This record gives sequence, C-alpha cells and structure tokens, in this order.
Amino acid sequence: MSSGRSGITVAALTALLALAPQVAAQDASTLKKDMIGQWELATTERSKTCVVTLKGDTTPQGFKLELEPGCVKALPFTKEITAWNIKGLDIVRLQDATGQPVIDLTEVESGIFEGLRTGEGVYILQNLAAARSLAKSMDQMIGDWSMVRGNGQTICGLTLTNTEATGDNFQVFLKPKCDPAVAAFAPNQWRLERGQMILMSAAGQTWQFEADDNAQWRRVPDTADPLIMIRGQ
Repeated sequence: MSSGRSGITVAALTALLALAPQVAAQDASTLKKDMIGQWELATTERSKTCVVTLKGDTTPQGFKLELEPGCVKALPFTKEITAWNIKGLDIVRLQDATGQPVIDLTEVESGIFEGLRTGEGVYILQNLAAARSLAKSMDQMIGDWSMVRGNGQTICGLTLTNTEATGDNFQVFLKPKCDPAVAAFAPNQWRLERGQMILMSAAGQTWQFEADDNAQWRRVPDTADPLIMIRGQ
C-alpha cells in the first residue's frame, strides 16, 4: 500500500515538473504579447518621462524598441537601452546591446511595472494611455483646496501648484489662519503616488490622503475625527 502511494506521488510530481516549463513559457509569451505597444517610462511622479514603443520583432539579444527623441535628455540612462526582453515570469528587462539589464521592471499592479536603479531611485513603466490619464488627474489637482473636519468645519486653506520643488514633488502653500495642528505640520510640498495625495513638510513628515470621489480626499489611516481635503470653498 505504501509503495503504491509512493509511486502515485512520484508520477504526479514528474507530471508537474514536466508541465512547469510549459506554464512558464506560456506566461512569458502572454506577458510579451501584453507588452507590445507604447509605454511611458518615468520617475515615480512623472516629472521626467520617456515614451517607449515595445515591438515584437526580434533582435540578437531580445526584441526591438523605439525611444522618443526626448528620452535621453529626460532620463539619461536610456541612452544605453537598445532592446527589451522578458526574464522569468514577470520581469520586463530594458537592456543594452550586450543583453545586460539597464533596468529590470516587475509588475506591481495591473499594467504598472516598477524598477530600481541603484543610486538613482525607482522608475515606473506604465501603459501610455493610462499614464496620460494620470497626468490629466494631476492637472485637475492644481488649485485651491480646503482642509475640513468631519463635521464640515474648515480649518485651513491651501494651494497645490505644479511648480517643481525637490525630486518629483511640487510646491504647496498654506493660506493664513490655519488650525494650529496644520500650521505646525506646515506642508510645503505635495505629490500623487499610487492613488494617494501626499503632503510633505520641510521636516520630512507626511500626511496621506485617499480619494472618496473626484473632489474629496480623506486622510488615512482614518480616525473618529477625519480630516478631509475638498476643492475650492
């Protein structure tokens, strides 16, 4: 009885091992098909962007791609990129002429890939249409906002701008007569990051807000006395 069970186990394991390369090949093939088209390679908050067209034509080291003319100025490391490839099950590699990685990007959300370049930071590869939709969303954030309590009491006014501050952040200005808690926090920069609005102080503190709808953002984690950002007012 024991010998029979062992034989079944070995047979099942052998079948799984034989199937694994096929599944991996199918996953890589599917990812390659999904990647063909126009993508945006950018810093995390899109202050510097590059349009990359990934193609299905083969090269000696991978597959062909095209970079828009402004890529090297925006992202200097892209001058080394000559092709792209799929590595493993979910890694999109932008590589040099020898096949070495210039940057490896892994899918972190559906259609969004993230890669790290040592000493430089994180870069995002996103479908171009989706990225431009995000840019439109960011443009809609520019202007005057009110910070209110859950009871509707306005405690501060602030203005989000598209003026670059440091890195991928933009300047924000508080209006006079803010609540002491907000005045003490004193945010001077903001950015959008993975669906959150982030306010930052000169001291490095951050407040995160998530959208309830297009015109209202609630601070997270939520509390019994919520803090909400509302357009205008």
